Amino acid sequence: MNLGPPVPTRTIWRRAPWGLILVALLLAAVGIVNLASASRTADASLWISQLVWIGGAFAAVLLLLSVDYERLYQLAWPFWGLVVLLLVLVEVRGDVAMGAQRWLALGPIRLQPSELAKLAVILVLARIYEDDGERPQGYGLLDLWKPALVVGIPAGLTLVQPDLGTAVLIIAVAGTMVLVAKVRAGAVTVLGASGIAAGVLGWLFVLREYQKKRVLAFLDPEADILGSGYHANQSMIAVGSGRWAGKGWGQGTQTQLSFLPEQHTDFVFSVFAEEWGFRGAALLLATYAAICFMGLKIAAQARDRHGAFLAVGAVALIFWHTLVNIGMVTGLLPVVGVTLPFMSYGRSSGLTTVLAIGILANVGARRRTT
Repeated sequence: MNLGPPVPTRTIWRRAPWGLILVALLLAAVGIVNLASASRTADASLWISQLVWIGGAFAAVLLLLSVDYERLYQLAWPFWGLVVLLLVLVEVRGDVAMGAQRWLALGPIRLQPSELAKLAVILVLARIYEDDGERPQGYGLLDLWKPALVVGIPAGLTLVQPDLGTAVLIIAVAGTMVLVAKVRAGAVTVLGASGIAAGVLGWLFVLREYQKKRVLAFLDPEADILGSGYHANQSMIAVGSGRWAGKGWGQGTQTQLSFLPEQHTDFVFSVFAEEWGFRGAALLLATYAAICFMGLKIAAQARDRHGAFLAVGAVALIFWHTLVNIGMVTGLLPVVGVTLPFMSYGRSSGLTTVLAIGILANVGARRRTT
């Protein structure tokens, strides 16, 4: 692929989407402050670890801003292959925690490869659709075999860990990119029917008993309040108890009395809503919406098809993570263990989110000028 003449570093820094970067930094700062409250009853030092990790990730993004995003075209397949290898290694010698085998210890680093799988899928699909060029008639069903393999292999390896939430997100992010690439109506119909069939087969043969109970608890929250419905019920109590103005930082009773489970990871939004109320939660959601809007604007102004698809994938990653997490903690979706971007504690998920912002910043700095 011809990368074209390099853009001067001074020009890159001047044209970088600083609004997006600053909003992301603000959201990360809010997340660290919220995490300092959420982790007081678990591990009070978690917010410090998060600060160091996220700060380092943002610094790396700024350093890499001068590297043309087209370099990702060359790295896409090797990175995808590395991630698949890491996912296989998780099955062989991964660390087990809370009944799941999702983490891999690489020296002092404890990595969750399924998080990196989202980025790998974005990079490879962007390369595929760059190579294919415009298809006015759209993609037919047989044309989707390559994207299906790119998505299906890491999603399948993630599902057997088991990590249903991350597998669903991998598919959702990829599905967004595929639909943007334009798929024929007949293919969409077949894919929809196949998805329903896969859901039925997954329920019968793939999902574990605790995962089925979570889905049933979503359909009938009061059926098992002290069992499978406990997480969702306590979360909704926390969100509702915040009312309009919230109880104040560190004053949330559901949080500080440890009624709220996984309050520093999956249910960190419940902590925020309890302490800052409806107005704080609404402002937080507006911030996520602003990031997605700015990201879509970058995609629309991208200088080429490759950059546009990279930006769409990065926005889809942030959007689906936010939608599923908020829906999960408010009882609108089943509890599937998905973190909230910039807010939840987690090194691998935090790194993935910041790198998504880095991709957007890189594409935005090289956007069209006319």
